[in-house]
Amino acid sequence: MAQIQPRKPRRRAVRYGVPVAVAGVAAATVGLVPALASTGDPDLPKITAEDLVAKVAASDVDQLSGTVRVKTDLGLPSLPGGSGGSGGFGGGAHGSGDGTEDRTEQPDAAPGKKLAELASGEHLLRFAADGPDRQRVSIMEDAAEYSLVHSGRDLWAYDSGSNAAWHAEAPEGAGPAGKHDGPAGPDAVTPQKAAKQLLKNLDSSTSVAVDGTAKVAGRDAYQLVVKPKGANDSTIESVRIAVDADKGLPLRFTVDPKKGGDPAIDVAYTKVDFGKPDASSFTFRPPKDAKVTEAKPHGDRPAPKGPGGLSGLELLGGSAGDWGKVATFDSGMPGGPGGGKSGGDERADELLDNFTDKVKGDFGTGRVFSTRLVNALMTEDGQVYVGAVTKEGLVKAADEHVGAE
Repeated sequence: MAQIQPRKPRRRAVRYGVPVAVAGVAAATVGLVPALASTGDPDLPKITAEDLVAKVAASDVDQLSGTVRVKTDLGLPSLPGGSGGSGGFGGGAHGSGDGTEDRTEQPDAAPGKKLAELASGEHLLRFAADGPDRQRVSIMEDAAEYSLVHSGRDLWAYDSGSNAAWHAEAPEGAGPAGKHDGPAGPDAVTPQKAAKQLLKNLDSSTSVAVDGTAKVAGRDAYQLVVKPKGANDSTIESVRIAVDADKGLPLRFTVDPKKGGDPAIDVAYTKVDFGKPDASSFTFRPPKDAKVTEAKPHGDRPAPKGPGGLSGLELLGGSAGDWGKVATFDSGMPGGPGGGKSGGDERADELLDNFTDKVKGDFGTGRVFSTRLVNALMTEDGQVYVGAVTKEGLVKAADEHVGAE
């Protein structure tokens, strides 16, 4: 998953950076796992939840292509200067100093920014994979396309709208480029990665059941429902996974919040083909006039300050059995919004009062930014606690963190 890297943009951009960063985290929370069932539930042989979980674990499909629809409804507020999701997460657009974004300055196609945009609205993606070393995902837009291509040790990203490219190379012996320390590769959108992450540590704190069948992208599927049980601070009501009855491949992944309403995250294969994709899908060379950004070599990268190494599912409650998982990192903004006011900017103060709640505890004082699923607490000393947990759960995590120091 793309890491949250604290930035030092101009002053006003900093004031809104934490909520937007949370939007980016929420975008990656479940990887980009295909979901959404069509009508006409198939009549399939009975199967136990235990056997269906084992079927997912044993699935070895590594060649496929298809079209994926991503719908995200986190209840994010409308922030000035952006559509909620790109700035403040892995780079973002550059602030112009008046609360707007300047997309013409230093174009950069790094994955973090683009994947963060999936935190809001509906998006269409094309995905292809040929084994663990070759994957491609393209985000389709009205007049442009963003592609992330992994081939061997190389990871390329290209934004046709800005004619900007980004390139990273895995160090020798580090495995495929999709396992870079930092930016997410195309494998972040695979359904099996998210489902297996969720299912690998099932324990007594989790309820797992088979709940009927479904048709997904024309395929027969079983529906597996995973829920936290007992008293807990999780904001998740349930996770529903549609599992291909033949292949054992997860075709659906839907996250329902305890607040009710439509799913907070609903991602679906609308088409899927298990044939070998054309080799040209994984070949990329940037146009001659494109601006190319080279990622820093692995050995030269600074230690990540965000919740590096946490996959989206870990942030959404960890693997099943750790539904109260909270990521902690230093925002680099001591005395900022977590302390109460923004320093005299009335517009920023009004925004803070409108979409954050003041809280206090053994950790001191802070503000909680809430969505339907992922919440974040920023304390007066600049610490940020993020997770799919309630406000009370974040305060508890902050108190425990201070008590352990």
